[in-house]
Amino acid sequence: MEEPSWYPATRMQQGLWVLDRDELLKPTQLVPSVIEFTGPVDHPVLVDAVRRALGRHPSLRARFRLDVKRRRVEYSTHGAPADAGFLDAAAEGWTAAEVDRLVSALCSTPFDLATEAPARAEVIRLDTERTLLVLTSHHIVFDGLSRTMLLEEIFTLYRAALAGVEPELSSPPHPASVVAEPSEEETAAQVQEVVERLRGAPTGVHLPFVRASEETSLVGASAATRLDPGTTAKVLAVAAQEGCTTFMLGVALLAAALARGSTQRDFLIAFAWPGRDRPEAADVIGMFITTVVLRVSLDGSTTWRELLRNARTGSMEAFMDSDVPLDAISAELNPKRNALWPPLTPVLLNLDDAPHTPELAPGTTGRLRPLDPLYIKYDLAVFVRVEESTEGRRLELSLDHPVDITDPSAVPAFLSDLRRSAVDLATSPEEPVLEQPVHAIDLDDPAERLDLVRSIWQEVLETDEVDDDVSFFESGGDSLLLVVLVEKLSQASGRMLRTVDLFRSATVSGQADLLAAPAEVPAPAGGAGALDAARHRRTAGEAAR
Repeated sequence: MEEPSWYPATRMQQGLWVLDRDELLKPTQLVPSVIEFTGPVDHPVLVDAVRRALGRHPSLRARFRLDVKRRRVEYSTHGAPADAGFLDAAAEGWTAAEVDRLVSALCSTPFDLATEAPARAEVIRLDTERTLLVLTSHHIVFDGLSRTMLLEEIFTLYRAALAGVEPELSSPPHPASVVAEPSEEETAAQVQEVVERLRGAPTGVHLPFVRASEETSLVGASAATRLDPGTTAKVLAVAAQEGCTTFMLGVALLAAALARGSTQRDFLIAFAWPGRDRPEAADVIGMFITTVVLRVSLDGSTTWRELLRNARTGSMEAFMDSDVPLDAISAELNPKRNALWPPLTPVLLNLDDAPHTPELAPGTTGRLRPLDPLYIKYDLAVFVRVEESTEGRRLELSLDHPVDITDPSAVPAFLSDLRRSAVDLATSPEEPVLEQPVHAIDLDDPAERLDLVRSIWQEVLETDEVDDDVSFFESGGDSLLLVVLVEKLSQASGRMLRTVDLFRSATVSGQADLLAAPAEVPAPAGGAGALDAARHRRTAGEAAR
């Protein structure tokens, strides 16, 4: 039998391998996706498409080990590929709760990198119209772009099989053939340049919330808000005038919101760099992302335009040094850190450009389901996205945060701060950022809540006469204006309101009471247990019955 070849892991992979040795951090090293398809699905064909896609790529067959003599982590791609399972939950009588437990286990159960393929997949038929595809890979061989490429390949294989043709897919190169790391001398020189650029910046960030316990929990939750098309257009126009991308705009908004809520003025912000600078790596499924840290600062006289320029400069400098290993930078700037991760800053900002509504085939659309539980690597992770809608482009700001915080209302309040920063940038780009403090509305004050709702009704209905106890529809509103009301009231209050909520509470006083309710933050999910336990859902007692 031929002896398998072993390839040296990249610096990033070696770091991820080390993190995976920590039991607490293991779930954070996974890249799970749960896609719910609505429409007809040929399940055997989909399972076969997933199996073929998983088996084609060397990275997804990798096994890792530590070579003590060479003092390196290395991998072989001679292992068996991952399989794709199928469950007909509808036919077998699985309840929704049982399916949720299985999905949770599929998404959060760690891999044994020495013996298992670093990927798994399951196709689950929920009913005649709904199907789940659960796909989980380990970050050590899989990044965000890899997920997009693998899903598109699965969809291509599926559509081709339905059409009875063989798709034209290129032969995937081995990841080791497209990796070129700089020499130790080159790296050392780059590290010193980055260290000098970042030196003096605090490695901590004054966060908008406080953890409830000293015991760090990695279970998180997500929240999001969107700007209306008009505000989005103005914000993007000002950013474009300063040569800023959507990512750079996000840097400016995040720095502004953090600065306006504290006395801190100098920030280190981490972000993920694709790491596919070499053309031959563009279409390879593997782990090429590197974590990069940028620096952005402001003072009392910094205007919004100047902050955008600062964000652009800080981003461009970081882009130029994107291949410098973060652990070496952290060792210089934060030598006393007592945690494996995060090494330099607790704040991350990323551009969210992944498709949220993939199409499996004509007539069958998909949506990404929220992850439950969600495991977080950073205390605060902000994602910026420009979403195309029928009304126009909309800037979406979302964040992941810990669930163990003392004041749950701090999360929607910070989202509101981000929104207000965006509005101020759009309307007053020449004004100093810090001379426009965020005027937070005290949602605990009944009078302020009533004033807020009343003023927005007046704006939406274009009238000065509003009765607090007359319904929105009796006051001249209709269903379309109700949608506008939801948008504007959510933006002004920071609460994530739904149309159905305002429909049920249709008066000024009723909607003011809605704002008094604390923000809902998902509680930490209980342990899913082993993946096998989730598959074998019935207890012995149930089986006996």
